This record gives sequence, structure tokens and C-alpha cells, in this order.
Amino acid sequence: MGQKVHPIGFRLGYTKEHSSCWYADAKFYPQLLQEDHKIRQYIEKNLGNASIAEIKIDRKADQIDLSIHTARPGVVVGKGGQGIEKLRTDLQALLKNQRQFRVNVIEVANVDASAPLMAEFITSQLERRVSFRRVVRQAIQRAQKAEVLGIKIQVSGRLNGAEIARTEWIREGRVPLHTLRADIDYSYKTASTIYGILGIKVWIFKGEIIPGEEDLRANNTKAKQGRKKPRRQKFEDRSE
Repeated sequence: MGQKVHPIGFRLGYTKEHSSCWYADAKFYPQLLQEDHKIRQYIEKNLGNASIAEIKIDRKADQIDLSIHTARPGVVVGKGGQGIEKLRTDLQALLKNQRQFRVNVIEVANVDASAPLMAEFITSQLERRVSFRRVVRQAIQRAQKAEVLGIKIQVSGRLNGAEIARTEWIREGRVPLHTLRADIDYSYKTASTIYGILGIKVWIFKGEIIPGEEDLRANNTKAKQGRKKPRRQKFEDRSE
């Protein structure tokens, strides 16, 4: 019997954080939980074409801070910031209360190293009736160009319209699911095809995080990106 554990929930409090950060008494907890669910549903439905990788919700008194990680920030922001303003007013109308919203749009730098965006790419291709083997091969090639350490893709259902549903998976590189310090990005999506629903799971291994050294790792990455080539020294001719 396989004992399956969600890769992100398995690492919460160690190398991963909750996507909703707030505290509430038992009396108000169900109401706030439903609000979070409505917010996520609304954003995924109305901004589905914005390639959203992650939605983080922070609550401070009567203020809600939304951090939307997307590969297409222009779609979310809109012309002159109209998209953010519309999102803010629509969410206030949806929740029917006086909570203030602050929306932060964060661009995903490396699209092919994000599991939700990779799963979204596979889903869109399968819904266009492309062969699942070809789609998975393309996804793995894109991930390898993004220089991830490992990727695993699993597709389940009536593959290519077969009568009997089955599960196919492929892995390239290392994907250590039992290592707590492993930085595993995971996502699950469903593709609605004419012959049924296909389930897509994507695991991406980005390296190991040692607790307490996350800031050091981030600083090293920024230093590599911002490092410039050394200038050639200029010498004055003082021979005269």
C-alpha cells in the first residue's frame, strides 16, 4: 500500500510556508476560511489567462494582503492599474464586508521552473487533443532548459481516448520526495477532454534548502545575477 503525502504539506514549518497566513478564534475560523476559498476561486476563474502560479493571503486586522505570483503581470495589472482596482472592488462586493484589499503582483521570473505553470501548459495541450507522450516530452525539455535538478510528471485517465483508464509517469533527474530539506514544487491540475477528465501531477526539484540558510542562498543568487564583467583598466601614458 502506498502512503501518499502532499509534498508541500509534508514540509510546512520546515522549508515551506502556508499560502494563507492568519490566526483566528474558533468562532470566526470557518468564516475566514470560506472567504479565502472564495477569493482564490474568483481569481482563478476571472484571471485564468494570466498564468497564475501562486496566491498568498495575509490578514492584518481588517486588511487583506493579496500576493499574486503570475507569469503575465500585465494581464493582472491592466491598463493604468485598472485591473487591480477592478479586482479590489469585485472582491469587496463578493465578500460583502468592509475589508480593505491590498494587491501585490509579483512576476514569476522562470516560468518553466514553476510546477503550477508547467501543469497548466500540459493541461492546455491535452485539451487541444495533443498526444500526451508528446506533451510530456516537451514539458521535460522545457524544464531541462530551465536547469532544474529533477522533474516528475504523472498523467492519469483515459489517455488518448483509450477504453480503460491508466496512469503513466516519467521522471528525469532527481526528485527526492522523502527529503525534508528538498525544495519540491508540486501542482495538480485537471484537463477536461471530450473523452473524460485527465489528472496531471507535476513535481519539480529545485535543490536543497538548509533551514537558516535561505537568506544566504537568495543573496548568492542575486549576486550572481547582478555580477558584471570586470572593466579593463586604463593606463595613462606618462612616458614624456
